[in-house]
Parts: sequence; C-alpha cells; structure tokens
Amino acid sequence: MKRACAHNPHASDIESTAVFPEVLNWKLNRTVMPGAKRIADVGYRLFSGSMMLLTVYGGYLCVMRAQRYMQKRKQLELAEQNGSTTSESIKD
Repeated sequence: MKRACAHNPHASDIESTAVFPEVLNWKLNRTVMPGAKRIADVGYRLFSGSMMLLTVYGGYLCVMRAQRYMQKRKQLELAEQNGSTTSESIKD
C-alpha cells in the first residue's frame, strides 16, 4: 500500500477501495448516515420516553381510583355500622 501524500491524507484510503469497494460504501454510508440515524434515534427515544410517562401516569390514575374506591367503601361500612340510612350524602 502506498503512503498518503501530504496534501491528500486520504489517498491511501482511496487506493484501498479499488481493491475493496465495500469499504468505500461503508465509509460513504458512515458519513451520510449519522444525520438520519441520529434523527431516528432521537425519535425512538422520544417515543419510548413518552410511552414510559404514559405508563407511569396510567399507574398513578389506577392507584388514585383504587384509593377513592377504598375510601368510599370504608365510608359506606361506617355509615352502615352507625345505622345511617342516608347514603346519598356519601355519593360522589
């Protein structure tokens, strides 16, 4: 393999691609792809992050609903024990 010229440091790369053209394709894809790959990677991360936030928010809503259900049930049991027949005041 020849030594690269001082004015063209990539001359040896060009000479080696004559023997291995797939190296040239890989180097071209490497220079062109980071923009598209980075955009796709950022999009994937944003989508994944939003799905995680939605999952956490859904879990929060389920916990809050279960807590309200348990409180309402406890209030109804207390009302029955006290002999109160006015359960309309306990409704949501």
